[in-house]
Amino acid sequence: MTDQSVPTTAAGEATTARGEQTRQLILETAMRLFRERGYARTTMRAIAQEAGVAVGNAYYYFDSKERLIQEFYTRTEEEHRAAARPVLERETTFAGRLAGVLHAAIDVSTPSHDFAASVFKVAAEPTSPLSPFSPESSGPRQASIALFDEVLSGSTTKVDPELRPHLPELLWLAYMGIVLYWVYDRSPGQARTRALIDGAVPLIDRLVSLSRLRVLRPVTRQIVELLRTLRH
Repeated sequence: MTDQSVPTTAAGEATTARGEQTRQLILETAMRLFRERGYARTTMRAIAQEAGVAVGNAYYYFDSKERLIQEFYTRTEEEHRAAARPVLERETTFAGRLAGVLHAAIDVSTPSHDFAASVFKVAAEPTSPLSPFSPESSGPRQASIALFDEVLSGSTTKVDPELRPHLPELLWLAYMGIVLYWVYDRSPGQARTRALIDGAVPLIDRLVSLSRLRVLRPVTRQIVELLRTLRH
């Protein structure tokens, strides 16, 4: 008697593989059109047409343009983590690890510089699902905060115990400030953003090191309380 479950499983795997190929095709096409035309001028219909799929098929995999951008955020964060890995394996100082991770972010994001500016116009709206602070962006945001936690945990720097649980989020907030500067940076190769990183990292390193001093503990507590307030 023939086992009918084997063909069914194989067919299911083949269908899944084709579905993933279609999904990736739609995503790659969307990213190309976003870069060429800008976010606002690219429609789901245009993405489907360029990808050679039905509009309904495009909506099956991505229910909106915003979902495509969220996928872009996720992919960029994964590429950032991969680009930062050699630095994290090599460096042991907090400053070296932080600078390497921040520069890796610019390396990964550079091809999308013009595109990022068009997305930021939408993401800057407080209620936009594309905001890095939105619930929809929580996945990439938490993954990025975890990367900054790894910057700290693998370094030789000693941090005030009260500040330590909150420091990865503070570093992520500083990173968001650098990203905002990068979006508007029109210097060749965004050299000014690189200079900002190189200038800011020693200052951050110094502040983190000083956080252990008894005289600065009241300031540390104020920072922690401010973060708690903002979270609620």
